[in-house]
This record gives sequence, structure tokens and C-alpha cells, in this order.
Amino acid sequence: MKIAYSPCPNDTFVFHAWAHGLIPGAPELDVLYADIDITNKLAAEGTGPDVLKISYAALPWVLKEYALLPCGGALGRGCGPLVLTQSGGTNPDPAQLSGRRVAVPSERSTAYLLFRLWAEQNVPGGVGEIVVMPFHEIMPAVRDGQIDAGLVIHEARFTYPSYGLALLKDLGSWWEEDTNLPIPLGAIVARRSMDLEALAGWARASVEYAWAHPEASRDYVMQHAQEMDPQVAQAHIDLYVNEFTANLGDDGYGAVLTLLQRAAEAGIVPQMDYAALLK
Repeated sequence: MKIAYSPCPNDTFVFHAWAHGLIPGAPELDVLYADIDITNKLAAEGTGPDVLKISYAALPWVLKEYALLPCGGALGRGCGPLVLTQSGGTNPDPAQLSGRRVAVPSERSTAYLLFRLWAEQNVPGGVGEIVVMPFHEIMPAVRDGQIDAGLVIHEARFTYPSYGLALLKDLGSWWEEDTNLPIPLGAIVARRSMDLEALAGWARASVEYAWAHPEASRDYVMQHAQEMDPQVAQAHIDLYVNEFTANLGDDGYGAVLTLLQRAAEAGIVPQMDYAALLK
């Protein structure tokens, strides 16, 4: 079975057991390791693998072909995207982004969706040019002055000070304070023609195996972690693999519905059949 997910530690940790034939009855996986911008496009075009990790923000474009699985993804608290600049100060002013160039990891990423919702309320006149970059290129570009600000995700939460960058806004904190809900980041979707219940069971079993045998996936995680420090990789896993990875639950589905409804009302994503999220 073909599957696509990122080489980030949370994804390799979650899918290690399944990818290595450790889940009884689960089909063998043919894995494509791809940045979220690539998987978002593959799903939207309908040319993607059977199962993909995509942004929750991309769901309105893919739900006709793909169903949301209730496990395996990234959703939580204290794990939202950050807006970074070269300089900050004790009380950074969002107005400094007015008319500026901002790099984002994907135009259909949850990070960018949150950024747009926040910027509409806080950046007078709006930002200027939006530049899409692979997420690992964003912090060096901000540091080197190629762009004015960067929207970052994943392990950048832990590493941005090493680039000499300043935090302008934690969009996860903004979202949580505004909604009292967790932050929907990455979703696992599968073609509706497949046995969705079985897929969810195998994905959940892989998560549970990873928790029960945390050492088993270490080499696999570090093999794909782009020379990341092992402590940073572990912090990444600890933050993004949580109770919602095993089961979205009421709070998880509530967060997804709230995010996409707000985005639709703002004209950022298409209106959609919200019942399709649950089936």
C-alpha cells in the first residue's frame, strides 16, 4: 500500500512499526517521504497515494476523494506555528509586517491558515508578498534578510534562537486563548474506496507500538531527521505525538470544525460538507 508522510520525527515515530512490518495483518507500506506542501498538492490533484499526511487546512479540497482518519495525525496544545523576525523586543508589534515579505511552508498549510486569520485582525493593511518555501529554508532566509518574516513549524519551535531570530507571535497560543481548543496541524487521510476502519486500526496500533517501544524507532527517526540533534528530535516527538494522535475525540473534531468554519467564513477555504469529516 502506498503512503506519504514527512521525514519529520513525529511521522517517522508514529509509522515506524507499520513501515517495518510490526503490525499484525497490516499491508506492507511503500513510503513516499515528502514535505507537506507536496502531499497537499498530491491529495488535491487526486494523484496521491492511498494514505497521506496533509494539512488540516487542505481538507476542504480533498474530502470528496479522501476521508479523515481519527488517528495518526498531529493536533495538540502548545505546538502551534510561530511568526519569526530578525528583531523583536519585549513587546513586538504585528504592524511591522504591514506590506512586508513573509515566507510560509505551504499556501494550504494549517500554519498559513492560522496566520491569515490572525493577520486579518492584527496587521493593518495586510502583509505584502507571500513566499512559499520548504520549511527548513525559512529560518535561514529570515536570518539572511532575504525575507522580512517567516512562518515556521515543527522543530523550529526549539531551534529558532540558534538562528538569532525573535518571536513575533505564537499562533498556537493565540488560537488556544481564542477558542480553548487544541491546534489542528497535520491530518491522516485515506481514499474513501478503502477499508477505513481497518486503516485506522493499523495506524492506531502503530502509534501504540511506538509508545510501548520508544527505543525501537530511534534509528529510523534519526535516519530521516535531517541531521537534527537527538534531543531536539525527542522534544519534537514529545510535543506532536499525544492523546490526539491515538484518537481525535470530541475536542479534536471540534477544533477541526472550528478552524475550517472560521476559514470558510473569512473566504480563505471553500464551504464544505462538514458531515464529511465524520464519515
